[in-house]
Amino acid sequence: MAVVHVKICGVRSAEDAVACVAAGASALGVNFVPSSPRCVDVATARAIARAVHAAPSRAPDGTKAIVVGVVADLPLDALRALLTDAELDCLQLHGHEPPDVLTALLPHAYQAVRIATAADAALARSVPGDYLLVDAKVEGALGGTGQTFDWSLVEELARTRRLTLAGGLHPGNVESAVRALRPYCVDVASGVESAPGVKDHALVAAFIEAARRGSST
Repeated sequence: MAVVHVKICGVRSAEDAVACVAAGASALGVNFVPSSPRCVDVATARAIARAVHAAPSRAPDGTKAIVVGVVADLPLDALRALLTDAELDCLQLHGHEPPDVLTALLPHAYQAVRIATAADAALARSVPGDYLLVDAKVEGALGGTGQTFDWSLVEELARTRRLTLAGGLHPGNVESAVRALRPYCVDVASGVESAPGVKDHALVAAFIEAARRGSST
């Protein structure tokens, strides 16, 4: 299979972002959800985006690393403005956005779907677009909980979509996750942090190395 991509989410500084790119990350996530401890403002996100776009990439396919804005339940005009103002490459819709909002933003957006049951996985199949993120479904939380879910629920999605797997991943379990699902990308936030929003560069490197081992076997 192709080498798995890695997204490091919840980055709050250009320094951390550049270190993640140097370690081989394909994507960096900047969080705009006010309730998140990793939330940043537009100016910070723009500085991160500019630093990432200027950094030499070590992504597995040789492409430049991208910057993804994590958002929840913003109106379409605000989403379009955010893409431009923060100089983002795409948006991760992590709320309850209707399909027409996602469709209007394609190909510069994808939906995050929270999974706990087979019914959740079935619903995810109807989401527009080629790209899709799946995360653990935890009552009262949009994501970033550090909890895993039953990966077997999304085996079909991993075969039919460019699937990003999120939810409780860390250097100790990402290799087995990649071997089990063969996803297009894996996503991590708390699993490579020393504190919320503070990336541990050694853990980032260990996570990326483990993910790549999983896709090479």
